[in-house]
Amino acid sequence: MEALDEIKVRIEAAIPGARLEIIPNPGPANQSSLLLDHAHASTVARFLRDDPALRLDYCSNVTGVDWLERTVKKKVKVKKVVEGEEKELEETREEIFSGYLEAVYHLYSMAHKHGPLVVRLRTRDRAEGAHLPSLTPVWRSAEFQEREIYDLYGIHFDGHPDLRRILMWDEFTDHPMRKDYREPDDYEYEPTPHDDVLEKAKQHYVPRPAQDGTANIAAQ
Repeated sequence: MEALDEIKVRIEAAIPGARLEIIPNPGPANQSSLLLDHAHASTVARFLRDDPALRLDYCSNVTGVDWLERTVKKKVKVKKVVEGEEKELEETREEIFSGYLEAVYHLYSMAHKHGPLVVRLRTRDRAEGAHLPSLTPVWRSAEFQEREIYDLYGIHFDGHPDLRRILMWDEFTDHPMRKDYREPDDYEYEPTPHDDVLEKAKQHYVPRPAQDGTANIAAQ
């Protein structure tokens, strides 16, 4: 398979206006990924699937990533006048990065037996802007996995054919895989509490006198 930078150049030539960015991976795998812009994501996905040299016809997995707002300290060199003499000094500056969510797709070619190519989609923020274009119309194998990301991270995949919860019950209002998620201790909407959840739920039960004078336990 071609190098990622070569693939990027070919996509930009084939799809005018597409904004792509190579995201390096500093980890041991050193597997860089390609960040797609929302407006051209579906078109780029179809190019990756249908291009004769790539034929990335199989999406093996899709995962979510939560990036909280963070402050990064960087050391920079600045020129300053000290006692009438210009000197180059090192200063520490802080840069604030707003939080966002990502969907990461791993693509393979069953036809050419190569891959993976990793592509990313990034939300505008972690609140109202947590929307991404669905790639399920391009790779049907992404359907359940985008639903799982919607359920656990709260990313709304626009254009998904059946976007609804897949693990949590319908009345659940939060997203358990977000880094700022706090587990409740009462599980008010858990339809069938059991094991540890049942023990936590019992803390919110109140005694209720039974007809024979003994006490039963009832939910609040």
